[in-house]
Amino acid sequence: MAYEDLDTRLDLGLDSPPPPGPPPELPPSGERRRRRHRRRPRLWRGVSTRGRAVRAALAALLLLGISWFGWSFGHALTVPGGASLGANATEWVRDHGGAGIVRWVEREWYLHHQPPKGGRPAAGLIPSAGPSTRAPTTKGPPHLQPPGPVVPLASPPLPGEGQWHPIGRLVGGLPAEYAAYIRPDAVHTSLVTGVAWMDTDLLRAKLYSGSEVPGGSWPTMTPIPPDQRPALVSAFNSGFRMQDSRGGYYTDGRLAKPLVDGAASLVIRANGVPTVAKWGRDAVMGPDVVSVRQNLALVVDNGTPVPGLQNDSNISWGATFGNAVLAWRSGVGVTANGALVYAGGPGLSVYTLAQVLAHAGAVRAMELDINSAWVNFLSYAQPPGLPAAPDNGTKLLPGMQWSTGHSFEASTRDSIVLSATPGADALAGKTTPSSTTSTTRPSRR
Repeated sequence: MAYEDLDTRLDLGLDSPPPPGPPPELPPSGERRRRRHRRRPRLWRGVSTRGRAVRAALAALLLLGISWFGWSFGHALTVPGGASLGANATEWVRDHGGAGIVRWVEREWYLHHQPPKGGRPAAGLIPSAGPSTRAPTTKGPPHLQPPGPVVPLASPPLPGEGQWHPIGRLVGGLPAEYAAYIRPDAVHTSLVTGVAWMDTDLLRAKLYSGSEVPGGSWPTMTPIPPDQRPALVSAFNSGFRMQDSRGGYYTDGRLAKPLVDGAASLVIRANGVPTVAKWGRDAVMGPDVVSVRQNLALVVDNGTPVPGLQNDSNISWGATFGNAVLAWRSGVGVTANGALVYAGGPGLSVYTLAQVLAHAGAVRAMELDINSAWVNFLSYAQPPGLPAAPDNGTKLLPGMQWSTGHSFEASTRDSIVLSATPGADALAGKTTPSSTTSTTRPSRR
């Protein structure tokens, strides 16, 4: 069968060898070279040109994006008045579409780095018992009755725990501020929360705006002018970034963000007297209101923590993480006689922060900023007639991250500054008709 198939193919000429004869004539060698190197028509030349243009445009956009990223990220890390590099980097990511990532990372980090249970505070965090609040006096400028000791939340109390100690410069010969230190709960007994009490008769408050919170240019921004530094007594952090605060911002005669009814509000009157209020109930806009800084809702009302603080929720207590996470937190409140109280420290939930503020005498209180980079309180004890300066400043807690020169530099975030009431120093040692520690004076809270 194979041979028959082969014969058939030969008969059909399918495998027949080429006929004998001379080989075909080849073109001259030069012609062959020209043919070999002759460029064939490129039917896709137009497509290639467009492709190169698209690739060039994409490369330019990529280079522009990389350049912008480098400038934007670098600016965020080195912006004057910012926090640490890590905090600035986190804020940049949060502002550029990474808020969800930051929220998850921070919550997971805190949940896996909870403070230890039990133990004792590090040496020196709670000052030993000693001279406490001033004795009642009718001499000097008008002033509030000194505060009583803070009832500790952990038992038994440690020596000096909850006892007030004067801080900052004297005003009219009298202490205008006191600090006390307590453990915030009975479980995490190695932690200490710092509390500051401020006499709003001897002090006047002012809201200093930041270049990024609320943003823009404002008449009242740090650095504090040199001519105002002799009167400076203290400064402390304000609230969340505006997009997270669930509230508004008003100062220097204009709104950065509309005020919200029901929001917890630090309100400063035209005479410089501050208070903490539920906006629309305890305070409303009027000609005597010069500043309103809102942040979330009240955490203390009628002298007790508000219901629901122990329910872990981001909805009510911030966009970063819920209220049950133990972290650096801060808050401010007003007492029955109108004094201002500040509390801040590590390992606090919203509930334990509210408890500390209520134990310090607050009848209404609000949460301020959170995280270690943003919880800060500084006091200044400059000699009479001399300006406040970094070398006479003191942190409420050693772990707070502001330098003592913070108020003398530009800042990205707003802050509250307390200064001596004008004319109060001239009344030192004098008896005036309104010099009283009586609690019968009408409340300004």
